[in-house]
Amino acid sequence: MKGVILAAGYATRFLPASKTIPKEMFPLIDRPAIDFIVQEMADSGIRDILLVSSRRKKVMEDYFDREVELSSAFSKSNEFEKLEVIKPIEANIFTLRQQHMMGTGNALMLVEPFVDNEPFVVAYPDDIVLGEKPLSKQLIETWEKTGSTVLAVKQMQEDQLSRYGVIEPENSGKIMKVKKMVEKPKQGAAPSRFVSFGRYLYTSDLFDALKTSDKNHSHRGEFTQTEAINHLAANGMVSAVEFEGTRYDLGEPLGFLTSAMQIGLMRPEYKKPLLDEMRRLIDLHDNADSR
Repeated sequence: MKGVILAAGYATRFLPASKTIPKEMFPLIDRPAIDFIVQEMADSGIRDILLVSSRRKKVMEDYFDREVELSSAFSKSNEFEKLEVIKPIEANIFTLRQQHMMGTGNALMLVEPFVDNEPFVVAYPDDIVLGEKPLSKQLIETWEKTGSTVLAVKQMQEDQLSRYGVIEPENSGKIMKVKKMVEKPKQGAAPSRFVSFGRYLYTSDLFDALKTSDKNHSHRGEFTQTEAINHLAANGMVSAVEFEGTRYDLGEPLGFLTSAMQIGLMRPEYKKPLLDEMRRLIDLHDNADSR
């Protein structure tokens, strides 16, 4: 099983910072967001991971390389804890630059030679999921049971559904057969409350579906994977799993900020001082509002 991370986008919601710093490299405390995704894949047994990047994101590629100068300095000073912190993740990291920003459908078509007719996990760095079992592992286990493309889904409140792709399931249960997926349905028109988040396990059938979708695409907008997913679903080749774990939304600034706070609270060294500061700020604002 191989992994693909689609990280070539412009991240315009995070301008001006994303003008020069890839959003995927924004830190959640002391780890860049993309590090959580790569670690999730490595913990799921995936050893070959492809980063679909762009010309502006070389720093992201460098991050996963061995840091020779720091390693040498820490070795000489016997700072073994720091050596452990900067040790590369145990996975083979490859990079591919998407030359033209033509959407996720185009990006996925580029990875066909890398996956070599095998199933593969795709991640979008806008979402990280933390829990007892890595999300990629949950997708792999579902594929082992179904043999089909697998979407990671979670139920959401009705008023949130119009922001996401929502599946129409054929059945109930943790693992569901998917009839179709509707992107950003209008209020009250969603086929269910199951939202597809940023993890997919695709079989190699995806590429024929993408090529079919590409022929029919008007190219007046982004070419996404949704049409290909629906093509596969129409032929009974798509499943969904209601995953376990907590999802953190890194796709927009407020979500990133609150995710950083929640992850900070998971760190024993930060939990008490962070809670103390939150209480102080709440009291400060309550007193200001009462004046």
